[in-house]
Amino acid sequence: MAPNGPKPEDAKVLSMQPLTRPPNSAVDGVGILAILQKSSGPELLLQKQFRPPINKVCIEVPAGLVDAGESPEECAVRELKEETGYVGTAVKKSRMGGMGVMFNDPGFTNTNLCMIHVDIDTSLPENQPGKLKPELEDNEYIEVFSVPVTDLWTECQRLEGEGYAIDARVGTLAEGIEVAKKLGL
Repeated sequence: MAPNGPKPEDAKVLSMQPLTRPPNSAVDGVGILAILQKSSGPELLLQKQFRPPINKVCIEVPAGLVDAGESPEECAVRELKEETGYVGTAVKKSRMGGMGVMFNDPGFTNTNLCMIHVDIDTSLPENQPGKLKPELEDNEYIEVFSVPVTDLWTECQRLEGEGYAIDARVGTLAEGIEVAKKLGL
């Protein structure tokens, strides 16, 4: 099958095309891979956010929609500050097979994102505990926390057992870390 698949009129499936992608943008949003370097080892910055479509609190990486005229990297830095209060620097757009765009659920929707790696300098005064000032929107209810990278799989299992939903990006990252451990990478 060619990369662009069958003609749309030949595909008899339910699909959605949200109107979130800004004009002249290749992506709807970003996922933010932010690692806090702590004396005990690296920790992944995560958040708990209520998601009405699944009626659960979901464990997620910080994320958000790209604004018109904004690059994915600019969006990642802005969303990190808004959702977590952390000030960071975008250092790398994740590359999947040479492409910077990942599709969330291509069997159902065309929404997509770029994973952006963001460095957080924990020595900066504004990134100190008690100094973080998230700028949440009125409809956002977010609790920020971090998990040791090496414990992500176990922590996801524990949180799921407590009734939280695990976002696919977090679950896939946890799976990847476990596979890397098993392969000795």
